Amino acid sequence: MDAQSIKVACSSCNLRELCLPMGLNPDEMDKLDNVISARRRIKRGSALFSTGDRFTSLYAVRSGFFKTCVTTADGRDQVTGFQMTGEIIGLDGIVSDRHSCDAIALEDAEVCVMPFDQVEELSREFTTLQHHVHKIMSREIVRDHSVMLLLGSMRAEERLAAFLLNLVQRLHARGFSQSELILRMTREEIGSYLGMKLETVSRTFSKFVDEGIIEVKQRYVHIKNTEGLKLIVTPPTGH
Repeated sequence: MDAQSIKVACSSCNLRELCLPMGLNPDEMDKLDNVISARRRIKRGSALFSTGDRFTSLYAVRSGFFKTCVTTADGRDQVTGFQMTGEIIGLDGIVSDRHSCDAIALEDAEVCVMPFDQVEELSREFTTLQHHVHKIMSREIVRDHSVMLLLGSMRAEERLAAFLLNLVQRLHARGFSQSELILRMTREEIGSYLGMKLETVSRTFSKFVDEGIIEVKQRYVHIKNTEGLKLIVTPPTGH
């Protein structure tokens, strides 16, 4: 793993609207810049942290894509989430001071390291930062709830449609296309996350292609009918 300590200036980072609070004054921004003083590069397939590692920092994804996963009792890998540029990884470690999952880079990636004790100290000083840290945590909880809902009550088509919509919406917030995406994860990983067998994932992708909702070329996906996907997730009520 290639760990590099380079001075990172949050104040000049084009991701700060996504990963850090707006509304900090220049003095506060300087203090924050001093806390987030290192970047780390992670090669594709390497772990940013693993289950059981001591929790010391949160990580803001500066470039690249990650998956978080846990090992089940029978030794299988269960994907618990996918994180992209501008999102924060590592919150799982706050509870017990140890990480409770593995974070693996799905492509070469770079993260900004935020030592948690310093972030906590600063957030007591600036309510804006404290509010933002709470918001990030809350977002994770909400995301967990929506995944539980997805797995608890949805059919295969609904799960995959909701997954694609969520992914493209998050990418769009980062300035990417509203209808085209490159899947950084494999079909197996999507299946693991959505609680679907690999063949079900492939079959569902093919069904969407046959219905003219999406076009797929290997990992490239073009959503041709966003409304069609939305209707799969929330069918119209009453006739």
